[in-house]
Amino acid sequence: MIRQILPLVSAAALLAGCGSQAPVATGDNFAYLYGKGATDVRLDARVYQPADGQAVIYFKLRTADLLYKGSGGGGPYYARVQMRYEAFPEPGSRQLLDSASTSIRDQALTPTEDKELIGSMPLKLTRDEPFILRITAHDLNRDVQSTVLLRMDRAKASGARDFLPLRPDNLPLFDDHVAPGTRINVQAERHAQTVLTVDHFAAVEQLPAPVFTQAQPPALGGPPDSSFSVMVGADGTFPFTAGNSGFYHFRADTASTNGFTLYVHGPAYPTIQTAEDMVAPLRYITSNKEWEEIAAAPDPRKQVERFWTDAAGSRDRAREAIAAYYGRVESANRHFTSYTEGWRTDRGLVHIIFGTPTTIRKSAEGESWTYGDESNLMSLVFTFVRREEPFSNNDLMLRRDPQLKSAWYRNVESWRNGRILPY
Repeated sequence: MIRQILPLVSAAALLAGCGSQAPVATGDNFAYLYGKGATDVRLDARVYQPADGQAVIYFKLRTADLLYKGSGGGGPYYARVQMRYEAFPEPGSRQLLDSASTSIRDQALTPTEDKELIGSMPLKLTRDEPFILRITAHDLNRDVQSTVLLRMDRAKASGARDFLPLRPDNLPLFDDHVAPGTRINVQAERHAQTVLTVDHFAAVEQLPAPVFTQAQPPALGGPPDSSFSVMVGADGTFPFTAGNSGFYHFRADTASTNGFTLYVHGPAYPTIQTAEDMVAPLRYITSNKEWEEIAAAPDPRKQVERFWTDAAGSRDRAREAIAAYYGRVESANRHFTSYTEGWRTDRGLVHIIFGTPTTIRKSAEGESWTYGDESNLMSLVFTFVRREEPFSNNDLMLRRDPQLKSAWYRNVESWRNGRILPY
């Protein structure tokens, strides 16, 4: 069920200049984005640019994550949420380019209902230079919040944010990853009555190498396996049905690689629901022989359960290890997916095997993850560098280091012994 709060009353927006809000401190620790606290208030957000100089932030919350309070004599119950965006030249910058906030007061008949709250607020800042958009939802009733960071690096025409995928109910899709056969509408007012070129690329299934092994990342940008055209209607929308797994890239200008990418994954994505979903991620902690036996087994689920029971020594401990391991797989999918599922990426690999780092530093070039005290030379440090490619701005590659070999095998062995490592 959905409770729609579109559009928000513009009078509630408090637009502010650069001096109106305490800026983000240089060197902010962004580990909270990927840790357990990131799910306290589930927040999805995206930006749509219908025309030059115009941009809208769409966001989605779940009422089940919010605290609804009554007046003391029963219902109705009310949630209070502050939505805020802040724009910075880069992560950790002290220079606040723009900010705005709005307050939401939502009413419910019961305090435990689970519905979607979908709303919007205008983004006043439009500029050609890249910037970071930090969007925060603050549940004022219980003083918890969640944050989404968006890298705004294409404010010009033909960019990904010129396109807004819509659900059958014409509300925004907050994930550009869909299952095969999904039917959507796409809003692209900037390209009304324009013929778009659509290229389809096969799914990338190459797994990342261990953190100490030098290896080439999957090649991108080669010729598509098929191409076709779609026509944007006079109303600025067009229908589309996702076909085979892989991804579709929509372009208005064939001389440019800028465009919108729709990714097609399995029907359960981002969750792990089937035995087949469970088998593939085991490759990170199994030998070639073990993994081939599991993959070829007549009953893969039973073989997976046997692996974890043998590792943990009991069914109860095996259930705990399974929940922890595949919980990290799902978390990786939610945070690190780009042209391939998040668990198949370098950050997904490190996230699954090592857990959430103590510290994450972000920059325009990428991210640095530290496990342990940053001032301790014995702490583990993983450096991820952004790869510029036309399909995603969430593609970061690990700088592999032979000195990480012992830490890798130590953590893999812990998983193989059924020991759940700190998250």
